[in-house]
Amino acid sequence: MAEYQNLFTTVRVAGPAHLGVPLGEGNSPRTGTEPIQVPLFARLGMAQIGPIYLGPLGIASLFFGMLAFNIIGFNMLAQVNWDPVQFVRQLFWLALEPPAPAYGLSLPPLNEGGWWLMAGAFLTVSILLWWARMYTRARALGMGTHVAWAFAAAIWLFLVLGFIRPVLMGSWAEAVPFGIFPHLDWTAAFSLRYGNLFYNPFHALSIAFLYGSTLLFAMHGATILAVSRFGGERELEQIVDRGTASERAALFWRWTMGFNATTESIHRWAWWFAVLCPLAGGIGILLTGTVVDNWYLWAVKHGVAPAYPAVFPAVVDPATLQGVKP
Repeated sequence: MAEYQNLFTTVRVAGPAHLGVPLGEGNSPRTGTEPIQVPLFARLGMAQIGPIYLGPLGIASLFFGMLAFNIIGFNMLAQVNWDPVQFVRQLFWLALEPPAPAYGLSLPPLNEGGWWLMAGAFLTVSILLWWARMYTRARALGMGTHVAWAFAAAIWLFLVLGFIRPVLMGSWAEAVPFGIFPHLDWTAAFSLRYGNLFYNPFHALSIAFLYGSTLLFAMHGATILAVSRFGGERELEQIVDRGTASERAALFWRWTMGFNATTESIHRWAWWFAVLCPLAGGIGILLTGTVVDNWYLWAVKHGVAPAYPAVFPAVVDPATLQGVKP
């Protein structure tokens, strides 16, 4: 009788190093021919780390990413007078800010936003190269390109925030600063400036897909763990065998949720919910300031939100009073 396994009594998978499938012509060699074994990681999955395939696209992506990382880091270090202790203490509050509104879309001096533009350009190139690496690796393995297109949804939101919307608004100052708390402050100020993003319908959709995707992923993970005593994690075998854990899981979903979810369809649900989160959010950000100047007034106009009640007496313009000279 097989030992019962669950979330708290997992089997630590360990064995001989697996170097992966042979690479065809035109591929670079993998990096890390001697994989590292980390026993702690076996609690989450395999203990083996590496080898990894970087290739020309991966190396170029890391190169441009490190350039951006260093530009941001050294600018933050300069802000604390090159003091490493203060750098660590104030790291969450340090920022590399975009150019001032006066510069519009022009190229400012380095210390007045030029470094931000340079870091943003390098970071964008790095991310796009990493996307191309994911896409080409999937094609080389004969896989679908679902992961690359999911990553592209996140890239869409990144580009809307830092490039597409600022260009449409005619100013780099509309973009997000690099920094932990400063970018959160930017989000709060952005919402206040445009009448509260909570009234933005695309923001609402984005949050619904965000919470929905976390719920779906948690429910799917919980379901498979719940049938792991029947081998539910062996999904390929479950697809072709009858009387399996997957049938129990599907029956459970049909009994409790009202519809059947197959081993494949639940991943489609989760994929779409997760991908639509940044897609809808990017649309909402893109419309803010370019099409809608105040989301609260927009919501009142379209019957989404009630107008504020008239609590105080109406304000009279002094210029309209009798005897006042213009």
